[in-house]
Amino acid sequence: MSLVRPSPETTARGVGRARSIRGSVRVPGDKSISHRAALFNALGEGEASITNFSPGADCGSTLGCLRDLGVEIQRDSGRVHVRGVGLHGLREPSNVLDCGNSGTSMRLLCGALAGAGLFAVLSGDGSLRRRPMARIIDPLRRAGARIEGREGGRLPPLAVSPAKNLYGVEHRLQVASAQVKSALLLAGLFADGETRVVEPAPTRDHTERLLRAMGADLQLRGNALSLTPGGSLRSVDVTVPGDFSAAAFWLVLGVLHPAAEIHVQNIGLNPTRTGLLTILQRMGANLEIEHEREVAGEPVADLVAWSSELRGISVGGDLVPLAIDEISLVALLGLFAEGETTVTDAAELRAKESDRLAVVAQGLSALGGDVQATADGWRIRPSRLKAGRVDSHDDHRMAMLFALAGALGEGAEIAGADSVAISYPTFWSDLERLTGP
Repeated sequence: MSLVRPSPETTARGVGRARSIRGSVRVPGDKSISHRAALFNALGEGEASITNFSPGADCGSTLGCLRDLGVEIQRDSGRVHVRGVGLHGLREPSNVLDCGNSGTSMRLLCGALAGAGLFAVLSGDGSLRRRPMARIIDPLRRAGARIEGREGGRLPPLAVSPAKNLYGVEHRLQVASAQVKSALLLAGLFADGETRVVEPAPTRDHTERLLRAMGADLQLRGNALSLTPGGSLRSVDVTVPGDFSAAAFWLVLGVLHPAAEIHVQNIGLNPTRTGLLTILQRMGANLEIEHEREVAGEPVADLVAWSSELRGISVGGDLVPLAIDEISLVALLGLFAEGETTVTDAAELRAKESDRLAVVAQGLSALGGDVQATADGWRIRPSRLKAGRVDSHDDHRMAMLFALAGALGEGAEIAGADSVAISYPTFWSDLERLTGP
């Protein structure tokens, strides 16, 4: 009998208890790098090939929007070919730009369109239209961008109009966000004068690495990035490593199951992305990093995770932005650790595809977990998971989290299971293969 079974409801799926976890897996190409490789090369001069491009729907939304903006893009399986149009070559779209469920697509495109000299409207699905955009819109307006949206620009759809001038200004971010930083740097490419972005804590630096590789004048001093516009960007080929955020689910499953050994191959280990590795090591997880190497300027390695005895810890501060897309997994880890685990400084999770602080607590509690949501995190105590039905709220990372909880406990029925296609279309088949018959 299959461990992972579709429900009669097309968007629900059942997961049974796993007797053992064994095998090797390759996860999709990194979502963050894929978005940026496509968008930045669209603004470049020349042609670029992007290998191992993410197959998820989010990155497909970025490609669709770029095509509507007049960029020639060819896609063949995991390879994407982009013919750049230069910084001033985007074409005014005849239709609304559909960002689907992708907040990255919408936020980065706002930055790129702020100085592009054309009119465009960006929208998306119901979930995206509820996600806050003021953190992007307010600083872009301060630099001279003309962007309007619902509730004063707080919510999509967003309408971008040609700006008379974009100005180089200093942005002091209140929340550590790689998406905000990236949007402001993209707008800075069109600005009159230097753009400075000062972060309260380090965030993933894929934007900085790629812009420098394309010839941008970008300097880092302390926690401040300075971009001096001028000239053009040259297109560059990109080989995308495996997505650490996707790999994180298998690492957690491997350390938590009592009969497990999982090998995850070709994973990007950019130090601004691997906060969960630090958390796992502090909790006492059995992990090994193998075959460390560098691919296209990004550190890459293979990872091995096997059954572990964990201890509860406190997670907060600057470590949270380095694990923001994986921090929900700490709630699951805490259920199997000795002693209490706490997470603080994670209020940013309320602005994701769902309110992840609430959804994690509700879903794991429905399966018997002792997880209490706080204003900016959770308190987690060791628990024995039972069978139950949980709602992912159509959030891909929540669906995968609850799938792991089902495999580690007594099973789970997960509503909104199809949402995994947003980032990891083969998740269910990989889970079935690793858990066996």
